[in-house]
Amino acid sequence: MVLIASYNIRKAIAADRRRRPERIMEVLGEIGADVVILQEADRRFGERHSALPAHLLAEHGYQAVPYEMRHGSIGWHGNAVLIGPHVAIERQQPLHLPTLEPRGAVLADLVVPGGRLRVVGMHLDLSGLWRRRQARSILDDLQAQPYWLPTLLAGDLNEWSRGGCLRDFGLHHRPLALGPSFHARRPIGRLDRMFVSNGIIVEECGVHRSPLASIASDHLPVWARIRIE
Repeated sequence: MVLIASYNIRKAIAADRRRRPERIMEVLGEIGADVVILQEADRRFGERHSALPAHLLAEHGYQAVPYEMRHGSIGWHGNAVLIGPHVAIERQQPLHLPTLEPRGAVLADLVVPGGRLRVVGMHLDLSGLWRRRQARSILDDLQAQPYWLPTLLAGDLNEWSRGGCLRDFGLHHRPLALGPSFHARRPIGRLDRMFVSNGIIVEECGVHRSPLASIASDHLPVWARIRIE
């Protein structure tokens, strides 16, 4: 069994508008996921260094998948993948997306308890037109991979409708019924999504709600407990 979480951490800026990365790590500690897919993991200005210091990741037993696209960053355009001690990295790849503003996605092939798993993390555009183009680009990249693996896609899709890019991802992947995760204090928007391919059994899934999660970011984390067939 593998526990996967996805979390838009808002550059670790808490409800009091101060950067508090320790709160993000405490929320991740509440969840205890084997793999964490992050959005907005880099600071917004300057050299765009990681919003989560390396020592905090290590103290909580996490390692960032090394995309090495920008010095001081743990991902690509704010998208990052953290793994726990029972997960190994087999291969990783940044994905370039069509966009008018800086956007990207990340792919990681992992060895997890029970098998091998491909994860894709993303944070899509505010524009519906560009979201669909980005979704199709990600799906094309998956088709172009040198080998197939059971795949979980997750992230902040910025999709308020029931169609759009959800329809694109849903053509060959099953959407998970996670519930609303935005805004963290009074969640009404189902912006944070997960999809899985064949080869993955979803045992349970949902939104992580706690007093700390309601103030650590403007999104709540979503999670899924899965098994590789």
